[in-house]
Amino acid sequence: MITRRTILQLAGAALAVGSAPLRAATAVIATPAQAALGKSDLVYITPLKNGGAESTCHAEVWFAFDGASVFVVTSSKAWRARAIASGLNQARLWVGEYGEWKGAKDAYREAPELLTTAVLIDDLPTQSRALEIFGEKYRLEWLVWGPRFRNGLKDGSRVMLQYTPTGGALS
Repeated sequence: MITRRTILQLAGAALAVGSAPLRAATAVIATPAQAALGKSDLVYITPLKNGGAESTCHAEVWFAFDGASVFVVTSSKAWRARAIASGLNQARLWVGEYGEWKGAKDAYREAPELLTTAVLIDDLPTQSRALEIFGEKYRLEWLVWGPRFRNGLKDGSRVMLQYTPTGGALS
């Protein structure tokens, strides 16, 4: 005989099984920095030199976060792109909003921080997915910047960078 209790137990089990992929996806956000990525409009980036010292190049940039990696679109001539192209693929990211990095007077250094490995992304499906995230995140600004990012990626004046947290995520 099927009772109300049996139906509730079956419904609960179905709900638990159905939500397993969602729980697995959100489990990626494991540190304060990764959690902050879901809330902030900016990250502050610096490449790391061989040996781990920070570059003197810093910047605050818009980003897209897909739950696992941070994506940035930048000029192909920017130091961020040149650093990765020259083999400096480690970077430090701070997550938060402190204004232009020079004016922030290192305040961003108190923000949640990630150590990452960076790569240039030329894979069109990955670029397309990241651009969709940018468009959802920066809806109003995307009216102007969306075409600039897309056209720049097509003509090579811009590149997409992917920063993936390493096992050395700090906070």
